[in-house]
Amino acid sequence: MSDCIFQGVVDFIEAKINQKLWLYGEKIPSIRTLVKEHQVSKNTVIRALTELEQKGLISAKAKVGFFVSFQEKNNLLPNQLYPDFNPTKVAVPFLFYDIMYRSAAFDILPKSSTEQASKHLLELNRHLGRALKESMHEKSMYYDSPLGSKALRFQISERYRNRALKLNADDLCITSGCQHALFLALLVTCEPGDNVAVESPAFYGVVQLLEQLNLNIIEISASPTTGLDVNELANAIEQWPIKACIVTPSFATPSGALMPDENKQTLVALANEYDFAIIEDDIYGELSFKEPVAPLKCLDRESRVILCSSFSKSLSRDLRIGWIAAGRWQQAVVRLKLTSQLASSQTQQQGLTSFISSGGYRKHLDYFKIKLAHQRNQLIDAILKHWPATIRFTVPEGGIALWLELDKNIDTAELYLEAVKANIVITPGSLFTCSDYYRNFLRLSFNHPTVGKRLQAIKKLGALLKLSSAN
Repeated sequence: MSDCIFQGVVDFIEAKINQKLWLYGEKIPSIRTLVKEHQVSKNTVIRALTELEQKGLISAKAKVGFFVSFQEKNNLLPNQLYPDFNPTKVAVPFLFYDIMYRSAAFDILPKSSTEQASKHLLELNRHLGRALKESMHEKSMYYDSPLGSKALRFQISERYRNRALKLNADDLCITSGCQHALFLALLVTCEPGDNVAVESPAFYGVVQLLEQLNLNIIEISASPTTGLDVNELANAIEQWPIKACIVTPSFATPSGALMPDENKQTLVALANEYDFAIIEDDIYGELSFKEPVAPLKCLDRESRVILCSSFSKSLSRDLRIGWIAAGRWQQAVVRLKLTSQLASSQTQQQGLTSFISSGGYRKHLDYFKIKLAHQRNQLIDAILKHWPATIRFTVPEGGIALWLELDKNIDTAELYLEAVKANIVITPGSLFTCSDYYRNFLRLSFNHPTVGKRLQAIKKLGALLKLSSAN
């Protein structure tokens, strides 16, 4: 009889996992809850969990609980490609502008969302509205100070202390988003014609900046899991002078790669030895699904790392508030900000400061990271179910996107044109390079749930891929 009771608990949990009711990465009910629900002893539940762990269906985290395991047999990682080191003039393709015009950078079905705003975003709006009422007359006649709100800069510095980086408020300058911060960082470190090393596949926003500033790109191969290949960077430096290196160590787009500490140390050592600036794009730094990840700037002892970020990915794209900590270039950055932006919105900064200091931002992040991890699992499940079995993809532990490699005969730029006919927008791999690479790659975002119309879009894409593979 006891074996039947034990097997009943095993079958219950296994069915939940096999039916995709509990997805990869999700925490299953506690031992106490399972005991109560199944009216069995604690030892019976522990025995059932041990059995499921041995099967590889769940895994334990000390003092936290049991979580659904990912079945690695279903997943092959995209291949790491190795572009040439030759400095290249940058030309942003037409597809980039077409995607941006459709407001589809991180959504395959732009403007079709029926999701309700979370209570935390509603709370943010209340803080912003209160700030507008309180300062409408007082702030409207004056520009913000060049560095931006000191109260907001203090709150940002406190957020970094939680990630082991000590910054003072005066080490930071408020910008109009992360793209603006990266723009300022390139302006103060490079001159037209200089070479800039960029991880490949590269964030297309960086490629766009390099084109506008007339800078040469040197693409450095990046692993889909560990990011910038520091050995490849060392080889490139031996061949060409490099003025700056732009890198996203934490959950880089498009792959979601996370750079190991030893690679970060090697990168900083190379910058010190060869006298170049590191421009760190930390925009996904707070979106770790596990423990907090320390920024690369934590290792900066010679003030060579320029830290750039914003709230656009972690909170709201409508909030065009970012920051830059430029170290030895800070004064030059502030002067250039006065030229390129003049001032930031005091009301938005005041409302955002209030939201963070009240604990609203922390609560939002706790909720948002759980939501993103669940949406990643939804998207992976849909891909495994509806796309060809030959698909390779990353399983990032943070950020908002997967990097996928399709069959070699599939050109995702051509797939884009076919998908647009059905009002589906993908992000082809060719956007993430200035060379002839990643033609059969694409990025998919899990910033939205894969349900309803988006699930139907994934199914349609799967049908297109299967048709293309057959031809």
